Order: sequence, then structure tokens, then C-alpha cells
Amino acid sequence: MAPVLGLNPGMSAITPAFADEAPNGLKWRHGVSTFGEIKYPADFKRYDYVNPDAPKGGVARLFELGTYDSFNMVVAGFKGTVASGVGRIYDSLMDASSDEPDTYYGTLAEAAAFPDDFSYVIYRLRAGARWHDGKPITPEDVVFSFGALKTNSPMFSSYYRHIEKAEQISERDIKFTFDSPGNRELPMITGQLVVLPKHWWEGTDAQGNKRDITATTLEPPLGSGPYRIKEFAAGRSLVLERVKDYWGKDNPNAVGQNNFDELRYEFFRDDTVGREALKADQFDWYSERSAKEWSVAYDVPAVRDGRLIKELFPVRNQGRMQGWVFNLRRPKFADARLRRAFNYAFDFEEMNRVLSSGVYHRDSSYFDGIPDLMASGLPEGLELQILETVRDKVPPDVFTAPYKDPVGGDPEAVRSNLREATRLLKEAGFEIRDRKLVDSSGQPFTVEILGASADPGMERIALFYKPSLERLGITVNLRPVDIVQLQNRLRDFDFELTTTVWPQSISPGNEERDFFGSQAADRPGSRNLGGIKNPAVDAIIEHIVFAKSRAEQVAASKALDRVLLWNFYCVPHFNYDQQRYVRWDRFSHPDPLPKYGVSGFPNLWWYDADKAAKLKGS
Repeated sequence: MAPVLGLNPGMSAITPAFADEAPNGLKWRHGVSTFGEIKYPADFKRYDYVNPDAPKGGVARLFELGTYDSFNMVVAGFKGTVASGVGRIYDSLMDASSDEPDTYYGTLAEAAAFPDDFSYVIYRLRAGARWHDGKPITPEDVVFSFGALKTNSPMFSSYYRHIEKAEQISERDIKFTFDSPGNRELPMITGQLVVLPKHWWEGTDAQGNKRDITATTLEPPLGSGPYRIKEFAAGRSLVLERVKDYWGKDNPNAVGQNNFDELRYEFFRDDTVGREALKADQFDWYSERSAKEWSVAYDVPAVRDGRLIKELFPVRNQGRMQGWVFNLRRPKFADARLRRAFNYAFDFEEMNRVLSSGVYHRDSSYFDGIPDLMASGLPEGLELQILETVRDKVPPDVFTAPYKDPVGGDPEAVRSNLREATRLLKEAGFEIRDRKLVDSSGQPFTVEILGASADPGMERIALFYKPSLERLGITVNLRPVDIVQLQNRLRDFDFELTTTVWPQSISPGNEERDFFGSQAADRPGSRNLGGIKNPAVDAIIEHIVFAKSRAEQVAASKALDRVLLWNFYCVPHFNYDQQRYVRWDRFSHPDPLPKYGVSGFPNLWWYDADKAAKLKGS
């Protein structure tokens, strides 16, 4: 349920969707976009990339790593583990197209309107929108949903904190008022609001107990989307069934999609077991995260004869940084020189060769994968102007040297990197005594890497990293925990070093506050996992949020990237610009797939009865 982020409506096409004016003399917009003209007109019938004649039917079985104990997405992030797939039972006000960057069209809402100063937005609901029980979706549901999510969800409380209130202003219109003008992204992210049924959550269950939206629950919730929960085995499986009389099936952004009669999610605690279950045809679709396993684990007859298909899909819709993140709430990690020494100890090139067949490149940016947002060379132009406003709050190297990760891969380079790490540690007040690194008080320096055992791939990388840190005199403990324990400890920031990923949209904005902002640092469940509290970072994020043009947004993103890198808040891992999938050949999809849709599965695919019959025969 992570939101797709980003908007610069100052560059949006404004297309009146209706002859009548919106309140306050505004014009209705059927779609809004980050970049230039939107592609589809007000009367569009479907997206170009779908098959409008795709057959409905069949089953798709999907692998999920982990478990679940709740269907309540409102408390996701600080209570329980929400089942993957449950978001499909709901609709949001607007949804993104997959062949345009950050362009949204109305789903529950048929149109939006907002003034030139972006101080508020009004959404008009579609007249025919209804819940699965047949009751209409109302502005009261929207206001209720906004309040429930903002009050109870750590992620949404941050994401929507600049929306002061939501109020019904007419039979079908809801007005969201912002705390200040100029935040160009807010009308868009307001449209991402998932709408929940007020009457259901304020009602009683089959036993007569009043429902509690602040608690976890395994009672299947009422939804409005293209799927509903059919059956489940708690923590093990979840079956969604297509709603055949789905109210929105003829909406332009739904035609040709949601074609499977059933989506079955099978939950496994371990990738290795899941991989073998795939080969045994226990499910249909698997996302292979390990480059090594992609290379060696599929030399089986089903792959060789084409029944089991390996396919790569390009990722063009997001960037990211993955790395070992330091918990800055622990005083031991306060010195940036120590954090930088940890980076010098990581021989990425050798790890990549030995464990991953050399297919990865190292993350060198918090926006890795979005070239125009990645800091490079020395700052100049508008980026330099932004950085000058925080010059006294950032490392001098921000202005004088391009950021580069250390390069290993051969013994001489590794020795040189470890010597530099030792120099940095000594400069930070550490020394070696009896082959152990000690601080100025003589206390040995230890570090616990949390969560590696919950992911065998990460465990191999942590085991590779451990000896290098030990050569510096650091005592390293790998803390074994299961996925549920890991989740709970991360929510409470109970860790020293752990792996995390910061995903980035093509058009960054308010989410940066939750990733890196000071206000999120001590809020349980926030995505500022490292606990970054840096006034320079906060100031640059405001430049991103209040950017008046794409050029300013790009410059501020580069400035943020550069400052984060030169503070060494993490030890960067690696990235790959394609997604690996393995599937049984029972399905078909439109060709070509949309540019920003990656695989498009399962939304755009359909069950191919002819292919399935051939598999059954074999």
C-alpha cells in the first residue's frame, strides 16, 4: 500500500472534465500530471496498453515471503502484519496510469479542482460508486478514511500532516484544506487516499462486538474494489475473488484489467522453500531476488522446455537506495568518520563477483535509477544555490569533491581501503588494543547486524562483510530473528545496523520528510529508520516540496542526494535495473507492456486457457 509519490501540477495539463464549474469558480480536472500535457482526454475509454478484450477467468497463484495476522491496513506500520493483497479490495480517489510518469486519473472521484496557489483541493465522487454490500460511497466515507489514516497510521500521519482537514461541502464533493499554500504535490497525494467504509467500521461483527479500527483483525473487511476476500488460512494463504458486479468495471482506468477470477497468495517463511515449491507447480509466479539463484537454481526440465519461463522486466518507474543503515539514536554512531570507515570495509566488487555473478552495480545515489535526480560531479547552477543556503551545516566535501564509494575487488585495493578506514577510526578517537577496536574510554567497539537471518540473501552478504569489519578490530554479531521479530524491532528502532531500502519516485516530494526529516526520526513506525536529524536535510526537503518547477525539483533532489551521501548515513549496497520473474506459462499479457508498469502482473495479464491446457497435458 505504499503510495506512488510525486506531483508538480504547475506543469500539469488542465482539462475541464465537465461543463459546469467547480466551487469557487475553479475548473474540474479529469486528470493531473507531473510533466506537461496529460495523454488521455476527458472522454477516454481505456488505457492504450490494455487488452480491452482480455478474457475474464482463471486463477493466479502468487508467492509471498513471510506471514500475516491482520487485514487492517490502517494500523499497518505499528500493529501486526497486514496480508499482502488486501489493498486490492479497496479503491482510491485516483489511480496512476502506467504509460505516463506520475499521471493520475479519477477512480472513486470523477474529477478534482484546486486553485493556483494549491491551498486546497476539492474532489467530486462518481455517482455510481458503491461498496460491495451495495451501499453508496459517500463524502462521509472519505472524511472518515482521512481521519482514520492520519490519526492511526505512522506513515499516513506524516504523509498527510500538511492536510489540515477534510470536509463534505456538497452531496458528492469533499474539500481538503492544506496548512499553507504552495505545496504543489498535496492535491495529487490527497487523490491517493484509500477510502474505507465508515458504516462497516463503526458497526458490529457477527458476534455483536463493536469493530475497532485501531486494532488488528482477521475479519474480512468490506471493500469497494475489483476483488474481495473469499477465504484464508491465517498466516498461510489468502484467496481474493473477482467482484463480477464491480461498480467500476467500466471506468476508463479499469477496462482490460483485473482479469483473474481468483488471486491466491501463498505465504512462505523462506525463499529456498518457495523456490522449490514453484518448481513443483505449487504456485505460478515468483519474483527472484537473488542474482546467484537466478543463474544456478533453474536448470530444470520445465525451464529447458519452456513450460517454466524466466523473464526480465525493465524498471523505469522508480529509483532507490539500499544499504546497511546506522541507528543514529545510538551515540556510538554519531561520528561520520566512523560511519565512513564502515563503507571502506565493504568490498562490494568482490562480493558482487563471488555471490552475485557480477550482475549488480553499486548504489551511488539515493535516487539510483533516476539519472536526472542523481548528484554527479560538483554542484553547480540552481543546485549550488540551494546548497549555499546550508553551507555552514553540511560537510565541506559537498562543495569540493564528487561523492564516490571506495572501490575494492583486488587485494591491493582492499588493503588500501582498510588502511583508510583505520586512519578514519583513529581520527575519530579509536585505537587498537589487543587486536580490538576501543573507544577513548577503552570500551571495545561492537556492532550487531539485525535481520540478516530473516533473508538468506542478506545473510550471505552480512557474512561476507563480517570478516572485513573484524580486521578493523570491530566485534560483529549477526542477530538471528524471524520476520515478525524483525518488523517489531524496526518499528521500535531497536537495532544498531540493519538493511533497509528507500524507494524513490520519478517526482519526489512530501515523502522525503518521512524518509529523512527530523520530525519523523523518533516517531515509531516512521520510515526515517536511521533517525536522521539534520537541519540542512530538513531545509533541502522543503525546497523539494515547495519547488515551483521541475528544474527546481531536480536541483533540490540532487542537493539532498549529495548531502545524504556525504553524511554517510548508510553503507550503500547495490542495484539492478531489471526485475527477475519466473512463471509457469499459463498467462498472456498485452504487448508491449507500458513503460512504467514493470511486469504489469497481475493487473494487465489474463489466464490463457490454451497455454494452460498444454501445461496440463505435459
